[in-house]
Amino acid sequence: MKKILTLLFSIFILTGFAVFAEPELTRDYDGIEVPVGSFIPVMSLQDFSTAYSDSTNELKFVCYNSVYEFETVIIPKGTVFYGYIEKKNEPVIGTNASMVVRITKMVFEDGFTIPMVGYIYTSNGNLIGGEMTAPEKYLKMPHMQKGIARHFIGVLQYVPGETRKMGEHVTVASGANLLVVVAKPLYITHTMEQYNSY
Repeated sequence: MKKILTLLFSIFILTGFAVFAEPELTRDYDGIEVPVGSFIPVMSLQDFSTAYSDSTNELKFVCYNSVYEFETVIIPKGTVFYGYIEKKNEPVIGTNASMVVRITKMVFEDGFTIPMVGYIYTSNGNLIGGEMTAPEKYLKMPHMQKGIARHFIGVLQYVPGETRKMGEHVTVASGANLLVVVAKPLYITHTMEQYNSY
């Protein structure tokens, strides 16, 4: 019985020290939620392409502008984002190659890591590349246009042929300015004091 009381008393004392040791760290701070669809400006730190990159290559991007919520910096300048090529399509006749880049985590300058789900944004459903190629040749076709006094005048015009050129690989250069779009709510549970002081 004496050992149990001693154990309970020591747990009570240690818990009291843990709670009262640094009260200002736990006071007046809630986590910040970055909603789905938010954009984060980033810059590519290396070039990657459908020709020589695949899902095993780790891609790095750096945030070149701080992201604010009101007066609080939630993603400071210099934060590094890591990702990989989630889906890659090879070039075919008529269509260029394409890829989808998924972002998996962000790392603050002090080393704190937050997992996330995001994509490199494009207006084509986050698909980089995938454009239709130019026609392989143009054909001359006569077109009749209405002239003066109900007479028709024939004109030869060039129109795209039935076949298109072979697609090409798409490459994103190092230093390219891109946008990360948040795909699942991102919970920021860490802020860096040096960016929040005026």
